[in-house]
Amino acid sequence: MTNDEEAKLLTDADRRAARYLQTVSTRRVFPDKDAVTGLVAFDEPLPDSGRSATETLAMLDDIGSPATVTTNGPRYFGFVVGAALPAPAAAERLMLAWDNGAPLALTSPVSAKVEEVAARWLLEILDLPRESAVGFGTSATACGLACLAAARRHLLHRAGWDADLKGVHGGPEIKVVVSEKIHVVVLKALRVLGFGLEQIIKAPTDENGRIRPESLPVLDDRTILCLQAGEVNTGEFDPFAQIIPVAKAAGAWVHVDGAFGLWARAAASVRHLTAGIDGADSWTVDGHKWLNTPYDCAMGICRDADALAAAMNSDAVYATGSKNAQKNLTLEFSRRARGIPVWAALRSLGKDGVAEMVERHIRQAQALAGNLRSAGFDVLNRVVLNQVIACGTTDEETEGVRLRAEQSGETWFGPTVWNGRKAFRLSVSSWRTTDEDIARVSQLLQRLKRDWREADH
Repeated sequence: MTNDEEAKLLTDADRRAARYLQTVSTRRVFPDKDAVTGLVAFDEPLPDSGRSATETLAMLDDIGSPATVTTNGPRYFGFVVGAALPAPAAAERLMLAWDNGAPLALTSPVSAKVEEVAARWLLEILDLPRESAVGFGTSATACGLACLAAARRHLLHRAGWDADLKGVHGGPEIKVVVSEKIHVVVLKALRVLGFGLEQIIKAPTDENGRIRPESLPVLDDRTILCLQAGEVNTGEFDPFAQIIPVAKAAGAWVHVDGAFGLWARAAASVRHLTAGIDGADSWTVDGHKWLNTPYDCAMGICRDADALAAAMNSDAVYATGSKNAQKNLTLEFSRRARGIPVWAALRSLGKDGVAEMVERHIRQAQALAGNLRSAGFDVLNRVVLNQVIACGTTDEETEGVRLRAEQSGETWFGPTVWNGRKAFRLSVSSWRTTDEDIARVSQLLQRLKRDWREADH
């Protein structure tokens, strides 16, 4: 392919991408049956001879685009995922042109510098210890695994056991205390690290999903305590100011899963929910949730920078880096510079812009909850953040309304279960969502509830 042909192909891709983005406010949020059925066109045999790149792109767009879920639109309320802001989305397009790997400065000086700045800005806007290390990874799962690996290694080292030399088998037992409402990705990370159910103790929670301080299991200096900033259903916060000092006095390592809730630190109206959280040892937070970066972007933050760098070190004779090199702070060696979209988002929004977006979404979630109550739905949480969990009178009505909403193409949100009751969860996270979108979805759900009841149910 010549330079001109390559440029023409990329221009075509940009044109198709721009056309898609121009329709995100009007296109179906969830694809219809014909679009999903049409995906069978991809079931072709591997060609013996290469097909045209232009034709390949056209196929992906013509057949693939109609079958997308419009997560980049204003009425997608699933999985606490925000739409990609223009600045980080544009930064990713430029990064693709660079095609730089970003394990260390040697492979991409610009990536190393921008990620260094992004890390500094992140600690500032979240008001976390400035000496902390920040690793930019794929997800809260991967970043949490890195932080928990650092926690275990640190506790074992303090107990006189060299896990790097001897492994963990035969060493002092490290136990983990988690909320009984802990997110499944934390359990997954613990499982991958080799923690069995007998080593994981679940702490009782209150009716809002917060750990009860008075019921906290016994902690010691061989304990990892996992807390939550933003319970995945209710959006609630564990009482950090009461729990963390107890944990630190016992010598435990405190990790906070703050995938979306940690962004409450940026907004004055809800910052009090995170009081005491800066006393923890490590934190995880996603960019692709409330910061509205493109997907596949998260951060692992560790107060003891040396502990994270030692646990994640991947220096080789052909590629050595400082303890701040991203390959020595994350799971990935071959990585792209996920900190660049974070930098672009923070630079384009500024402190005030992040705070305004967080506070606007909280206000919209509370308005949505009020509308659902008025329509006869039961709202099962207090709506302290951007999460709304609601249900109908029966499980059948709840699921019937949710499926009809999906089929309408007007919106999408997922099912959940709260304290044994089937419900659905709406997460207000997209920078594109307006008050009018909230009103439109509210009216839709009111109508669907009425239709369900009138249809001989």
